[in-house]
Amino acid sequence: MSVSAIAKNDHETEFGWQDVLLGDVITLQRGFDLPYRLRRQGTVPIVTSSGIEDFHSTASVRSPGVVTGRYGTIGHVFYVEQDFWPLNTTLFVSNFKDNDPRFISHFLKTIDFKSHSGKSGVPGVNRNDLHQILVRVPRSRVEQELIAEALSDATALINSIESLIAKKCAIKQGAAQDLLSGCRRLPGFHGDWESQKFSAIFDFYPTATNSRADLNDGGDTYYIHYGDIHTSFHGHLDFERIQPPKIARIKCRNAAYVRNGDWIMADASEDYDGVCKSIEVFGLGETDKAISGLHTFLLREKAPTFVPGFKGHLGSLKSLRDQYLRVMTGMKVFGVSKTALRDIVLPIPSPEEQEAIVTILNAMDADIAALEEKLSKARLVKQGMMQQLLTGKVRLV
Repeated sequence: MSVSAIAKNDHETEFGWQDVLLGDVITLQRGFDLPYRLRRQGTVPIVTSSGIEDFHSTASVRSPGVVTGRYGTIGHVFYVEQDFWPLNTTLFVSNFKDNDPRFISHFLKTIDFKSHSGKSGVPGVNRNDLHQILVRVPRSRVEQELIAEALSDATALINSIESLIAKKCAIKQGAAQDLLSGCRRLPGFHGDWESQKFSAIFDFYPTATNSRADLNDGGDTYYIHYGDIHTSFHGHLDFERIQPPKIARIKCRNAAYVRNGDWIMADASEDYDGVCKSIEVFGLGETDKAISGLHTFLLREKAPTFVPGFKGHLGSLKSLRDQYLRVMTGMKVFGVSKTALRDIVLPIPSPEEQEAIVTILNAMDADIAALEEKLSKARLVKQGMMQQLLTGKVRLV
């Protein structure tokens, strides 16, 4: 397959691009209602505005299919390779008008559906409004197929990396569970582990209460927000690799400065998985200043107990998470109080065994991080390909 620069003003030629209404390219149709009480066990995917949600015994639309959200989640586009049932929260392509379905699935991702939401006075998108969008598409079905093939190859690469990352994460989770609980002992290590309560190991230090509205690039102090613990830091916060947002120190004078080796825990979560999610801090330079923020506990060892990096892996330990869940409170937002946390028991291997465990788990994390970087690059490559191929800036012949 070669890339050729073809003149941009050849819209009327057989292999040119044309400016047309979206409704001249495809016909969108509203999906069909299917209440839970009417669903029957089967293998036919039920597609919602968020993707495949369930399965049914009967299809309402033949494959291949392209589906997007009508309301709810707007802007996601799904390509369906088998007969399916699109729910009434979706729009599906009922007529491809001799255009390549896989090309259409990629092409629709370039349309800003959200900007057309509510044009008819109701939340969501209306198919008649979408049909009036002016778009530019290749006239040639062959060119559409070439574009679809190139983008599908890029998607397949992304999917394979995502699958490998999921597999590696599952392996690491299993290894962490075995090693951190003592169920699996590394060669050369024997004997029982010690265990102590939080209150015997840690002191609690004051944290700040500022929201994200107080954060700004001109601040002089790093601010560790509980939301970033939930989403960004993954057990460890290395200041040499990642710098949290900043805040003006004057806005949170009572908060203690964070030190390397501190363990910071989110005290609130909207789901069970996030209850007491934690990070271990390292990589702070001599002149770096950081504080722990809203909805966090800042824990510091009273005496050296854990080797560097060990606490950052403890969040993977199921027996510890089970203890958190037993003392958790809340209905919509879940949390653990400082009083309840003091009685939680932690396992304490010897420092030498801790070092060996950290070495193994850190190597697994590094492997996963390398794959995540590869995934990020693959996504950027695909995004660039879409910008070039789906606008006709680069032509495949």
